[in-house]
Amino acid sequence: MTEALILLSMFAMIAIGLPIAVSILASALLGLWLLNGHLGFLNAALSIFDGATSFPLIAIPLFILAGALMNTGGISTRLIAFVSALIGFIRGGLAMVNVGVSMFFAEISGSAVADVAATGSVLIPAMKKRGYSPRFAAAITSSSASLAIIIPPSIPMILYGALSDTSIVQLFVAGIVPGVIGGFLLMALSYYFAVRYDLPREAGFSLPRLWETTKDAAWALVLPVIILGGIFGGVVTATEGAGLAVVTALFIGVFIYREIDLGRLYHALVEGVVQTAVVMLLVATSAVLGLYLTETELPQRLAQGISAVTTNKLVVLMIINVFLLFLGMILHGAAAIILTVPIFMPLVHQLGIDPVQFGILLTLNIALGQQTPPVASVLVTSCSIAKTDVWSTTKTNLPFIAVLMLVLLLVTYVPSVSLGLVDAFYDR
Repeated sequence: MTEALILLSMFAMIAIGLPIAVSILASALLGLWLLNGHLGFLNAALSIFDGATSFPLIAIPLFILAGALMNTGGISTRLIAFVSALIGFIRGGLAMVNVGVSMFFAEISGSAVADVAATGSVLIPAMKKRGYSPRFAAAITSSSASLAIIIPPSIPMILYGALSDTSIVQLFVAGIVPGVIGGFLLMALSYYFAVRYDLPREAGFSLPRLWETTKDAAWALVLPVIILGGIFGGVVTATEGAGLAVVTALFIGVFIYREIDLGRLYHALVEGVVQTAVVMLLVATSAVLGLYLTETELPQRLAQGISAVTTNKLVVLMIINVFLLFLGMILHGAAAIILTVPIFMPLVHQLGIDPVQFGILLTLNIALGQQTPPVASVLVTSCSIAKTDVWSTTKTNLPFIAVLMLVLLLVTYVPSVSLGLVDAFYDR
């Protein structure tokens, strides 16, 4: 009963507008004090330090910084030009370009918010100018950016892997097929709407234009090959790959495209620090909540309670999905991961659910949460660029959300969709 009141107090503090990290820390400290008195505060201090100094988590600020450098270094604009030359001639091609660029950009930044900020600021005004409604432009930009976080590298996967002691590299591999399937489904849906509403084509296909944009974007296209090739090839870890992403993005922006000067570098660093602070503060404070949950054995009791009702993996996964979908509506993605991993991992291990599959399932739920108000961090960012209302855009976004739901169902009930490549590469 006490544990339930502690968790309810946390959600109540979030509901009245307190920062999520403050709400998590305050409720966890209250719980530890009730359990252990003032000694609980000493353990909390150690947990905060340990929670924020895990080596794999260093990848998060580095990938965030790499995304900021891409945005200021001209990499994103060249990717847009290349993808536009490649598929922009199809009816509604600018919407497909939006999806394609998000998939490319995600292979470097790992962040949906960074994706929207970088590509949306260019593509959304262009789509509006070509006759797309602001709501449609915001919806496709937002959904494609959120889908792209399951394509490696992915900050939610890094966070989940560090908290659950799951191989981050295997999580990256597991996200490839679902990400590609979802991307093609979003493109197909965009084409359907383009035909139905007679959306415009861009300039006709031109081989010389494709060649020019390919040459111009060559360094940007090589960047994910360097990063992911190094990680998948076992040359570097995910954390080292994130460092490589920063160095490579900085080199390209300064010496190749020559668009990063000291002023732009300063703004990129500030943007990276601000985004990192939000995530890492959540990580640090959540370690205290994890300590409280561990001492109360709430996750184990929850696992036993669900197991007493059913041991069917498919039913349990359905229950978890419903819970995560609800949680994603009211919490930031990082906070949702941090809260759910300690609670559900004992159940995952008890029922023999593959932790890699569960990581992709969790990441997809985070992607859906980024599209569903009231929090909807990525959708809100996209709407602010498009200058449109969040709730009306959500109605337009429903078919694209349905695509994300379909990919989630495939990952949940057809394990080979996410685990096929992992099993093949790692002979599991």
